[in-house]
Amino acid sequence: MKPFISIDGRKIGPEFRPYIIAELSANHNGDISRAFRIMEEAKKAGADAIKLQTYTHDTITMDCDSEDFQIRGGLWDGQTLYELYKGAHMPWEWHKPLFQKAKELEITIFSSPFDFSAVDLLEELGAPAYKIASFELVDIPLIARVAKAGKPMILSTGMANDVEIKEAVDTARANGCEELIVLHCVSGYPAPAEQYNLSTIADISKRFDVFSGLSDHTIDNATAVASIVLGACVVEKHVTLDRNGGGADDSFSLEPAELAQLCKDARTAWSALGKVNYERTEAEKGNIKFRRSLYVVKDVKAGELFTEDNVKSIRPGFGMPPKLLSNVMGKVALRDVLRGESLKETMISE
Repeated sequence: MKPFISIDGRKIGPEFRPYIIAELSANHNGDISRAFRIMEEAKKAGADAIKLQTYTHDTITMDCDSEDFQIRGGLWDGQTLYELYKGAHMPWEWHKPLFQKAKELEITIFSSPFDFSAVDLLEELGAPAYKIASFELVDIPLIARVAKAGKPMILSTGMANDVEIKEAVDTARANGCEELIVLHCVSGYPAPAEQYNLSTIADISKRFDVFSGLSDHTIDNATAVASIVLGACVVEKHVTLDRNGGGADDSFSLEPAELAQLCKDARTAWSALGKVNYERTEAEKGNIKFRRSLYVVKDVKAGELFTEDNVKSIRPGFGMPPKLLSNVMGKVALRDVLRGESLKETMISE
């Protein structure tokens, strides 16, 4: 495995700060100006990239109201798939201005294509990377087509078992993808934190020889921040202007202030990981003087014995170490030692 993967010049891997993806998804709510504002807020919050979803209601499903196409339960209860995606899709004519906006903001932008025509559009726009959505992980022909573009690819694994993940990874590699990231994901909207099994992140990396990360659908940041400690190099979260905005994905998305906090906390968690270290840190060096050591707590005249009454282990730490207390007991003072003096070996007879 390469030491890092690069998207749009940004290095991604364990040695680099977490890559934060702000998923715009359907949170434009049919208004391109809202999409622009989300991008502006994501940039301001410190996200590394904006991600779109590229499909139309006619390319992702079909206009049919039979039972197979009805949504029962959950956020989108009562709609057909066609109705849901008709309202949620990102109009294709918006893609070019969105890519231009990202260039102005100096934030990376890429997308999840849901069919071959979407890949063609994104290639025309110069997308620097691709994301395969969890629901499309089993679309092996789509993964093969995306891999042939020769760009970094991110796979999301919601609902997939290890066999399906391996097939997707093998397909990507067999078709030319050399920079691959696999995101652990739970495809619930929202998803309960207790179902995330974050230990899977490290296993994904080891099992499939990839960099791993998290696509997080919980409603706060705790799970995402915890994932960094377990090896996530990438964190993806849905972002909106208003969680109560009424859009398809608004209710489980982060608002701008929450995204900013995620960016801050994820980077703090990563910086805290460091390396295995048993040496004294810079922050500790000034405090070593406050450790315990041996002090004379009653005046001792030359020739008198050191006893439990006149020597104690107390703070600060300028005297002999406490582990030598038993060696000192019963020894003779070589000179007068005043109360409050730190005990030194030169004060003690052999």
